[in-house]
Amino acid sequence: MSKELNNNPHRRYNILTGEWVLVSPHRTKRPWQGKNEKSNSEKGPKYDPSCYLCPENTRTSGETNPDYTEPFVFTNDFSALLPDTPKKKLNNGLLKAEAEQGICKVVCFSPDHSLTLPLMKIRDIQKVVKMWKKEYAELGSNESINYVQIFENKGAVMGCSNPHPHGQIWSQSSIPTEIQKKSKHFKEYWEKNKRSLLTDYLKQELELDERILVKNEHFVVLIPYWAVWPYEAMIIPRKHYQHIGQLNEEEEQSFAKAIKELTIIYDNLFETSFPYSSGIHQIPTDGKKYPEWHLHMSFYPPLLRSATVKKFMVGYEMFAGPQRDITAEMAAKTLRELPNKHYTMLNK
Repeated sequence: MSKELNNNPHRRYNILTGEWVLVSPHRTKRPWQGKNEKSNSEKGPKYDPSCYLCPENTRTSGETNPDYTEPFVFTNDFSALLPDTPKKKLNNGLLKAEAEQGICKVVCFSPDHSLTLPLMKIRDIQKVVKMWKKEYAELGSNESINYVQIFENKGAVMGCSNPHPHGQIWSQSSIPTEIQKKSKHFKEYWEKNKRSLLTDYLKQELELDERILVKNEHFVVLIPYWAVWPYEAMIIPRKHYQHIGQLNEEEEQSFAKAIKELTIIYDNLFETSFPYSSGIHQIPTDGKKYPEWHLHMSFYPPLLRSATVKKFMVGYEMFAGPQRDITAEMAAKTLRELPNKHYTMLNK
């Protein structure tokens, strides 16, 4: 990339959403006198009697968790969406609304309360991947469900209400805005080139090798050229898959390995349990064909300068558009230089 452009304010284009991000690398030198978030580097107990996600504990709904030993899924006791919402609409002048049906689930990754994905074994993360596949297929087969969103919020700073290793799956009757934006750009590129947008993007990234973090036979982990969050990352399958259900056994393991390696690097950056929101984007489940779509998983971590300083999406970001200080190349270089063994295990 042009050094002159890279060292001065510039905009970068997000090929998936059609949006631009302002990059201001010169601002990395500014002093910080703002808020410091509480650092989380302590490992909790394997079992917490007060945790509503631990095996055999009772949740607020009155339901008791089984003595599970592998990933455990249940319908969220405080679901944002409900399957039996009455189908109503409002269309009153400039006021418009419509009912939304859906099913929300919680996925406990492990019975061990003290673990997080970077501390789990690859074979156990693969079991989580298998559970994601199962839920995507089962929820997607429901006639009222047209999209299935798999995600994880890790850390209190990302709004996670419980440190037990878990994620969520929200499935709904409409197709979310972010998916609609990406569908538009995937389709436009496909119709023009008869190739996947992310296949061609991945080819260019591998040739440049400026933002690649981790790669294996089936997956590549990189900092997107248009990244908004300081250490934002994306996991892309080398094959043009539309959804997670297309992964075979070997690819599941490679996906699990990529997730583990990325999250270890994250934790090693500031030697803390690195917070983030991650999510898988894949085709809708409305029965239509989406040959243009390319499965990918994104990670949006907020930490910026240390374990206690995070990036805020305020001011310009709220009223104009996304902005970042460190470039994607700077972020990739920093993460690539970190050890691939978890910092808690380095002296063992």
